[in-house]
Amino acid sequence: MKRHRWLLRDPSEESTGRIFCFPYSGMGASMFNRWPRWIDGVEVCLVQLPGRENRVREPHYRSYPELAEVLADQLLPLLDRPFAFFGHCAGALPAYETARRLPLHRLPAPRSLVVSAQVAPHHCPHDRFLTLDDAELLDELAALAVRRGGQPDPAMLALSMAVLRADLEANRYYRLDEPAPVAMTVSVLHWADDPEVTEAELRGWEHYGDDVRFEVLPGGHYDFLAAPGPLLTLLSAQLQERAPR
Repeated sequence: MKRHRWLLRDPSEESTGRIFCFPYSGMGASMFNRWPRWIDGVEVCLVQLPGRENRVREPHYRSYPELAEVLADQLLPLLDRPFAFFGHCAGALPAYETARRLPLHRLPAPRSLVVSAQVAPHHCPHDRFLTLDDAELLDELAALAVRRGGQPDPAMLALSMAVLRADLEANRYYRLDEPAPVAMTVSVLHWADDPEVTEAELRGWEHYGDDVRFEVLPGGHYDFLAAPGPLLTLLSAQLQERAPR
C-alpha cells in the first residue's frame, strides 16, 4: 500500500484490523515510538497531524471539528477492515469528533472508540496545561522528552512549544453544549494513579452511547507511553468482538 501522509508509517495490507492512535496536545505521532507495530495481528496506525514533525511546514488544523472533517475523508481508504480509535488526554477529542462524523457521511464507523484520561466533550475544556505560562509549559515538554527516553533539546523544545500553543488554542475553544452519542462501543480508561483526571470526572462519557464501558488500568497519567500490557490487551479486544448489528 502506498504511503499515507496522515500516518507516520506506511500502512500494511496484511492486517486483520487497525487501531488508529491520536497524539495529544503539542505532540506528533512519534510519541507512540515505544508501542509495537502489531498487537495480535492488528496494525497500530499512528495518526500524524499537520504542523508537526514530518508535516511541520503544513498549516495547523485550527479546530477539532475542522480536523475531523478532513480525517473522515483522508482515512477512508484504510477503513476497509475492522478498526478502532484510541486517544489519550486531548488526543481523545479529535478521535471522538472523527468517530462521530464518519457515520454522518455514510462512511464506515469504528468498532470502538477508546478514550483515556479525558473528560467528556460537554465538560471541556479541562486541561491543566491551559493554566500554565510559557516557562511552565517548557518545563512540561522537557519532562516529557525524558519520559520518552530522550533528552531535552532546546531547538526541538522551541518547535514543540509552537505546536503546543496552537493545539491548546483548539483545546481551549472546544466544547459541546450537550452530549452527542455515537453508535459504537465507547471504552473510557482511567489510570489508577493519575492525579490529573479523576475516575468521577470521566463519568460524563456515560451519556455518549448505548455501550459505554469504564475501565481502570494500573499506572499514572503518562504510563500509556510505554505501551503497558493491560492497555494493549484491552485495545486488541476492541476488534475481537462481533460488530454491532
